[in-house]
Amino acid sequence: MSAIITLTTDFSLADAYVAAMKGVILGINPEVKLVDICHSIKPQNISQAAFILSTAYKFFPQRTIHVVVVDPGVGTERRAIILRTPLADFVAPDNGVLSYVIQDFYQTPPVEQLQPIELPPELEAVAITNPEFWQSPVSATFHGRDIFAPVAARLSLGSPPTDFGETITSLTVLPLTHPYWVQDDILVGHILHIDNFGNLITNIKSEDLPATKQAITIEVGSHSISGLNRTYEEGKGLLALIGSSGYLEVSLKEGNASTFLNAEVGGKVKIRLGNQ
Repeated sequence: MSAIITLTTDFSLADAYVAAMKGVILGINPEVKLVDICHSIKPQNISQAAFILSTAYKFFPQRTIHVVVVDPGVGTERRAIILRTPLADFVAPDNGVLSYVIQDFYQTPPVEQLQPIELPPELEAVAITNPEFWQSPVSATFHGRDIFAPVAARLSLGSPPTDFGETITSLTVLPLTHPYWVQDDILVGHILHIDNFGNLITNIKSEDLPATKQAITIEVGSHSISGLNRTYEEGKGLLALIGSSGYLEVSLKEGNASTFLNAEVGGKVKIRLGNQ
């Protein structure tokens, strides 16, 4: 089976940046399969990229290589890294963009700011320091083309991660938010992401909710929703459901919940036990 490389960037498709990365990869491994996860990440929005990646990478075959280039620190001292997990390889800047991936394999300790954490033994990381595998010359503003793309391509040909640089034992993670109880009957979560349909995707997972999920009230701002729907088509107006990513979502039937609620990423969503 041909190797698979996915691409997630904030480049958009309005310019030639994504095409240049693909050209470099195909020049090294013409047999690789290239898949675009998303190129509409808001510019320099590391948190959004981290979340989008986390909702997609698990559905690819094992040993897929995921390249993530949302890199406001390009050209600075920030590290370029390879992370090898039991499921996949990741090629990315060490700026927190792999936070959810790391958390999937290891319950990361809560951090209050962007900072490095020690990795568990099942995760292998390498700092990309060997220029033998880079394009030459390297642009200070386009490491996606000149470092990440050629490294991913050669990784897809079977080179081990240690060929690309030195082993490291820590990676940078974001201060991820987690839902918390403020009373025995009130769970507080936050909006992680607003998708293209205006749905509010929260950090509250299905397993955070009681078994009887209809006996809850979801509060966003001054609006309340009783119980959970199964689909976007049930009911009228605002509704809540567990979306395909496993997180609680707030949606507006035939409308845009984000606009209707004037909601933003980071806003609070409360869950009250019992319909009130």
